[in-house]
Amino acid sequence: MSQAQLYDTIGAGYTVTRRTEPRIAAQIEAALGDARTVLNVGAGTGSYEPAGRHVLAVEPSALMRAQRAPGAAPCLIGTADHLPFDDGAFDAAMSVSSLHHWPDPIAGLRELRRVARRVVVFTHDTSRAGWLDRFWLTRDYLPEVADLLTGRPSLPELAEAIDARVEPVPIPWDCADGFFEAFWRRPEAYLDERVRRGVSVWTKVGPDAERRAVHDLRADLGSGRWAERNRDLLDLDAADLGLRLLIA
Repeated sequence: MSQAQLYDTIGAGYTVTRRTEPRIAAQIEAALGDARTVLNVGAGTGSYEPAGRHVLAVEPSALMRAQRAPGAAPCLIGTADHLPFDDGAFDAAMSVSSLHHWPDPIAGLRELRRVARRVVVFTHDTSRAGWLDRFWLTRDYLPEVADLLTGRPSLPELAEAIDARVEPVPIPWDCADGFFEAFWRRPEAYLDERVRRGVSVWTKVGPDAERRAVHDLRADLGSGRWAERNRDLLDLDAADLGLRLLIA
């Protein structure tokens, strides 16, 4: 299923749980530096698009484009691997939580690098040993996530493709953006179907895995087993669960 097909299927309630997290947005803004013209690729509903800059968005899903707020940046139909712009047309190109959907991430990154003098991409580092074990949801309830990574390039390979440096992105415990790892200290949120529908992982692993994970998590929350296994998280204000910025 392509990115457009996926979000045309699951994206109807996306804005209910997916919105800009100000602390992550500040980190992205800092990485954009003094760029005045910005291309946002895989732009979705427009979260994290910086104010005070000239932004042009590219998004393949009609349903996601339709949910962009009035006054949002103009949005074209398109994908990362074929951007209809001249070399160096933008000061910066950005992408937020989109790269893992691209059929050819390296080709897409090189396109961003071609059309812009600076590239900022918010993505995941799934290449380090023990990545699945760092997050209790994948470790204890949804190991099928590992299957989604088969054949995908590692973060070092992605960084090397555009000569990017890598910057960690800590997730605050009260993160406003409901992406997959956002509720690491608020496990009850994963029992809410609206939260799950705002995250493509749940659709990709399939209904059987989703039902089992929700059933087991609900049981462990009720019995106190989740709290016992994860008591070391309860005093943390932020966690490093592999979210990264690629900055070139």
